[in-house]
Amino acid sequence: MEIIDFLGYFGALLIGIVLGLIGGGGSILTVPILVYILAFNPVIATAYSLFIVGTTSLVGAIKNMIKGMVDLKTAIIFAIPAFIAVYSTRAFLVPAIPEELFNINGFMVTKNLAIMLFFAIVMLFASVSMIRNKSKESDENTEITYNYPLIIIEGLVVGTITGIVGAGGGFLIIPALVLFAKLPMKKAVATSLFIIAIKSLIGFIGDVQNLVIDWPFLLSFTTLSVVGIFIGIYLNRFIDGKKLKKAFGWFVLIMGVYIIIKELLM
Repeated sequence: MEIIDFLGYFGALLIGIVLGLIGGGGSILTVPILVYILAFNPVIATAYSLFIVGTTSLVGAIKNMIKGMVDLKTAIIFAIPAFIAVYSTRAFLVPAIPEELFNINGFMVTKNLAIMLFFAIVMLFASVSMIRNKSKESDENTEITYNYPLIIIEGLVVGTITGIVGAGGGFLIIPALVLFAKLPMKKAVATSLFIIAIKSLIGFIGDVQNLVIDWPFLLSFTTLSVVGIFIGIYLNRFIDGKKLKKAFGWFVLIMGVYIIIKELLM
């Protein structure tokens, strides 16, 4: 195995470990690993990311469902507009984007460049969410209420963003569940994993009809990521997840800035 392949597969393990340790954020690493280490085209990378993120999130969601932490009614209300948006984005919007978008003083903005820049912006927002980390724990006995219009709008927005960048969007979903559905924080985190799993895997279906999928690679990469989740869950007994989340947020911020500089200047 070449060193590049080794680094790529180690990255798969790292994605799962981060997800297991801090309950989110690991998926934001998937696209950079696929693009910059394994040299995949950004469109393919975002497609593969949906499958990897969806499968690994499903493992966590099943674990949470067994514990009774997933609010299925809220998940379904949020997931329906989200998966409609993510499927439509992958099946119709992304393929419809022209390879060359526009020219600025001789600098050609391509489809791949636009996807990576948009992904970097999402990384910056995600990093701020992880660094601030000021989410307050709600009372477990608080009555769950639903602001349906805002939940539907948020679901459509998150679904579209997920479809473009191939990341789970937990940093957007969790605050929405707390604010618009009044879920306690622990249930919001658990329920978000279920939503991420559903919309990511359905979004990937939109890619299957448009792209040639390297299934042996994708399944082996995803398997390592799932193994990483269990390692992360085990390590979580010994490591403070909240402090790690803030540190990881700074790492994501640096990565986002690096992607912008690399894509525009290098």
